[in-house]
Amino acid sequence: MSTSRRPVAVVTGASSGIGAATVRSLAAAGFDTVAAARRVERCEALAAAVGGRAVQLDVTDDASVRALADAVPEVDVVVHSAGGALGADAVEDFDADGWRWMYEANVIGVARVHRALLPALRKRTGAQDPGHVVVVGSQAGLQAYPGGGGYTAVKHGVHALCQTLRLELLGEPVRVTEIAPGYVDTEFSTVRLGDAEAAAAVYRGMTPLTAEDVAEVIAFTVTRPPHVNVDHVLVRPLAQADAFHVHRETM
Repeated sequence: MSTSRRPVAVVTGASSGIGAATVRSLAAAGFDTVAAARRVERCEALAAAVGGRAVQLDVTDDASVRALADAVPEVDVVVHSAGGALGADAVEDFDADGWRWMYEANVIGVARVHRALLPALRKRTGAQDPGHVVVVGSQAGLQAYPGGGGYTAVKHGVHALCQTLRLELLGEPVRVTEIAPGYVDTEFSTVRLGDAEAAAAVYRGMTPLTAEDVAEVIAFTVTRPPHVNVDHVLVRPLAQADAFHVHRETM
C-alpha cells in the first residue's frame, strides 16, 4: 500500500458483529474506515470511536447503494459483511419471503455494492497498490446441513460469486478474498432463530470464535504484499471440525 495516503476501507454490515469488529481492526491497521449499515446511529458511534466515517446503507436497495458510492468516491478496500440468515426450517417447510430476503442480502447485495464501488476501486489502485474485495461468506457455502437449506443455498451462491469475480478481475490490480467462518458468537444466531436462549444453545459447551477473531483474519488478508492474494479462508473454532461435528464439554 502507498505510504502517501491512508487507504480507504468500506465495510458493509458494520453496525454489529464481524462488520463492526472489522472496522476497528482496519482502523488500527491504518485504514480510513467507512462504516456502512442500516443502523447508522451504531455506525456513527463506531466511527467516532475509531476516527472514521459512517454512512447509512441498505444493500437490498439500489438508491441506498448509489448514495454510498456518491458519498465515498475514493475506495481501496471493500469488505462485504452485510447479510444474515432467517429460520432453520426444512426445505419442505421453507418460507419464500425469508429465502428471498437472504438471497437479496447475501448475494445480490454483494453484487450491487460491488458494481457501485468497482469504478472507484479501479481508479485508486495499481500494480503496486492493489484494491481488495473481501466477502464474508460462511462454512455454509461449502457444506449443507438439515434445516439450513435457504442459508446454505445463498452462501453457496456467495462462494460461486467470489470465484466468478476472481476470474472476471484477473489481470487487474484487484484482489478477491472470501472469508468463511464457522461458529462465531455474534447477533447472528439470535436474529436467525428469533430467540436469545435458542441462540445461546448453539454455542453451549464450546468456545466459539469471536467477531474480533474473524476481523483479525480480514485485516491480515488486506495487508499482504501486493503480489499475494489470499483466495479463501475457512476459519473455525478449535472445537468444530465441520457443520456436524462439534466437541462440547459436558456441564
